[in-house]
Amino acid sequence: MHSGHAEHPGHAELISRFYQAFQCLDAEAMVACYTTDVRFSDPVFVDLRGEAAGDMWRMLCSRAEDFSLTFDSVRADEHSGSAHWVARYRFSGTGRTVINRIHAEFVFRDGLICEHCDSFDLWCWSRQTLGFKGLMLGWAPPVQAAIRRQAARALEQFRASR
Repeated sequence: MHSGHAEHPGHAELISRFYQAFQCLDAEAMVACYTTDVRFSDPVFVDLRGEAAGDMWRMLCSRAEDFSLTFDSVRADEHSGSAHWVARYRFSGTGRTVINRIHAEFVFRDGLICEHCDSFDLWCWSRQTLGFKGLMLGWAPPVQAAIRRQAARALEQFRASR
């Protein structure tokens, strides 16, 4: 959060509600925190808009294995907010345990989240999910692009099956 505005308890509560729903793998409650035209981005899902962002959470929640989530440092003012969260889960592609530390930034409109940007170290994530291959190659732009393409394909297949 980059503004000097006063804290906004309603927006902080909205962020907390989003992550509490995520802790329960309740994608519908998560999506209810978003505007219909929300923009979501992270190092894997680079630019999702509207229903695609909601479907990403639906897909991730429906496929989560050995999942737990903690969050803290929730801050929000009238326009924007932020939080830190940590997800622990088993990556279905390899069966490896992942601990992903994420910084989230939010923009609000009409009491809902209209922009959500998660930041995390994709190389660190790929080392955990892919093991040695991720350690040796996960930093490389072509490997990161392949991770993004695979995630986009998985989301496209999930959306087509709904």
